[in-house]
Amino acid sequence: MPIQWFPGHMNLTKKAISERIKETDVVIELLDARLPGSSANPLLHQLTGHKPKLKILNKQDLADPARTEAWLDHYNAQPDTRAIPLDASETAPAQRLIQACRALAPSRGGMAKPLRVMICGIPNVGKSTLINTLTGKKATKTGDEAGITKMEQRIALAQDFYLFDTPGMLWPKIIVEKSGYNLAASGAVGRNAYDEEEVALELINYLRQHYAPLLEARFKLSDTSALHDEELLTEIGRKRGAVLGGGRINLQKAGELVLTDFRSSIMGRITLETVDEFQAWWAAGMAIEAEKAAKKNKRKKGTREAQAEIDADETDAEPDGE
Repeated sequence: MPIQWFPGHMNLTKKAISERIKETDVVIELLDARLPGSSANPLLHQLTGHKPKLKILNKQDLADPARTEAWLDHYNAQPDTRAIPLDASETAPAQRLIQACRALAPSRGGMAKPLRVMICGIPNVGKSTLINTLTGKKATKTGDEAGITKMEQRIALAQDFYLFDTPGMLWPKIIVEKSGYNLAASGAVGRNAYDEEEVALELINYLRQHYAPLLEARFKLSDTSALHDEELLTEIGRKRGAVLGGGRINLQKAGELVLTDFRSSIMGRITLETVDEFQAWWAAGMAIEAEKAAKKNKRKKGTREAQAEIDADETDAEPDGE
């Protein structure tokens, strides 16, 4: 089932970013280090494509260190872009962020030309928590629900450094199906937009291929390769007490348990995509979209041609006037 989630306030955020970008010098995009490709907003790239960017791989303490390094190399190789990792253990990241932004916009600075920075990211990526850390006070609301922040805020990190916070925003259509599942697994998508059991099965399928020892250790499983995904989820539910009457397993509850353990990093440091994997998913998604567009255009063309034939027949059938 394709996962889509774009509440009304996100449309307002899109409009606000479109206006704010005109007076913005640097764009900070906060990414989830566990899904650095899937959490990069393609709509944001369209809205801010001509501006220097600082990509922050947040929650890097929850992610696979080797994969994080590969993603940092990938983003740092892009023009007018710098990428840095960040995690909850860093209590004073403000100076590092300010320095990185100043390096991206060296012509800005001082009271006459203060540096204007906009910070963006998907819902529940940790943006509000980061801003509260930067300011040393509770400047924004935080929570484990996607879409907590709904208003733009201006925060002064230095006398000549203004940070504009925007609400978390996804994009109107997630064309990479795997990204939809990864976003749901991370908590970036509202709970009403997906089924926990289905997302947990996708997550288990990936973990058994890439992080089988962590999966087996967390749920005390002997050999994940011997079981299908649903059998694995059933066994996890049995071991974690998600049992209904008659010994039946509550797979929905088991799915919730798997997702909670992933989000809290109880299983260990996990990243759900490599650079190569995500690029392959993106290419496949774009190919599917191109095919859909071609079919749609063909149908429209056929409709126009059919209508033209009808119009021609009606014209031929009209009696000649005298």
